[in-house]
Amino acid sequence: MTNTRQGHAAMLLYAFLVAGSFSLGGKIAHMVDPTVLTLVRFMIAAAVLGGIAAATGRIRGEHLRAGWRYPLLGGIFALYFILMFVGLLTAPPINTAAVFTLTPILTAGFAYMLLGQRTTPRIALALILGGIGALWVIFDADPGRFLAFDIGRGEAIFFLGVVAHAIYTPLVRRLNRGEPPLVFTFGMLLGAVALMGLYAGADALRTDWGSLPPIFWITLAYLALFASATTFLLLQFAAMRLPSSKVMAYTYLAPAVVIVWEGALGNGWPAPALGIGVAITVIALLLLLREEPT
Repeated sequence: MTNTRQGHAAMLLYAFLVAGSFSLGGKIAHMVDPTVLTLVRFMIAAAVLGGIAAATGRIRGEHLRAGWRYPLLGGIFALYFILMFVGLLTAPPINTAAVFTLTPILTAGFAYMLLGQRTTPRIALALILGGIGALWVIFDADPGRFLAFDIGRGEAIFFLGVVAHAIYTPLVRRLNRGEPPLVFTFGMLLGAVALMGLYAGADALRTDWGSLPPIFWITLAYLALFASATTFLLLQFAAMRLPSSKVMAYTYLAPAVVIVWEGALGNGWPAPALGIGVAITVIALLLLLREEPT
């Protein structure tokens, strides 16, 4: 498998895991302060990845050069997750997934500014098709809702987080100096934990963790191990193999997968007409899977 196809495979898995964070995160967003929740999940993810990195001997002295990169990237990505949980306090998971589909277009713009990456006409067409397909899914195949695109307070807050996410992807490629994905991600997590610890460490100590229900701990484990540690690795792995616009184009799969998550969790299944949007999204991804001519 070529490096390019490895990047695409990583992002397919990324889309599935991220979609789960919307559905499961919505169930516990009101239980703990969003910053405290993000701090704890990052601490768990850092402990897991740090243990793996130490056990495999991948951490070296040269990886600590320009250490300012890690809190910068960690702070940006932590902001995305904090604002996601703030948004989920008032916006349903599918609505936040709709806002998430704005990430690829924003990423393409930041990738041009930071990396000089240009979007080809084919990729631009794929981005447009993917956005239309995703929004069709999000708005339940209702043309009226599709055209209105009425954004509430929660969605507006999460949009700011989406901007942070869009900046993060090309910035990883710009700031990486050859560090392995595992080590670089571990450094980013430590940087994020340090920043959030300064801001919300006292609140975390005051939280009554013992009173939280089992669903909180199940969801926290998923968020920390799969929607944090694993997706960070996948995102960095793909960002080093694909243009940033292609990496974030996979966010178009998130709304469709959120619908599957919602149905599996007993929140109901959508109408068959949504299959049109899913089909459009698949066409967009097929366009993205094609190799660029050399």
